[in-house]
Amino acid sequence: MADDENAGFALPRGATGFFRPQDGPLPETDPRRLRAALHAAARAAGGRVSEWEEREYPCTFHSATVVVGTAGHIVLAHAHHPWIAFARERRDWYTEQFLAPPPWSDVFTHAGFTVLGSEQLTMPLSGVDTSALTRDEWRHVRLYGITTLGGLLFNAWD
Repeated sequence: MADDENAGFALPRGATGFFRPQDGPLPETDPRRLRAALHAAARAAGGRVSEWEEREYPCTFHSATVVVGTAGHIVLAHAHHPWIAFARERRDWYTEQFLAPPPWSDVFTHAGFTVLGSEQLTMPLSGVDTSALTRDEWRHVRLYGITTLGGLLFNAWD
């Protein structure tokens, strides 16, 4: 994605997966809608979904593998916002291990998700609107050494 598209990325409440009880529960990405989109994307790619893993606290994302031929594509889906990313391998957290979206990723867009590109995900936090983050969230960002948008969105703050 172009830098001008990245400049407007604003992190809403729930982007880190942390919440304060007084603020109420965080939004949730509907796992059924996500699984339907995954299967539609796999069909569009001529493949199948394998290794679906619904997130467990403290992980901020669901993951699945879309297998096309002999290649596996790791799909990450944020648990609180409709963001999709692609990665090289399964991990508990990500920093810069993101891939460019495959051609069949537009299926997610048509299903109401936002597909994030590798350039956007590896963008430094200094280029993101982080004004919604709380002091506690910033404490965790510093503690874990998170420096990129993708590192903040796709993490396991354990």
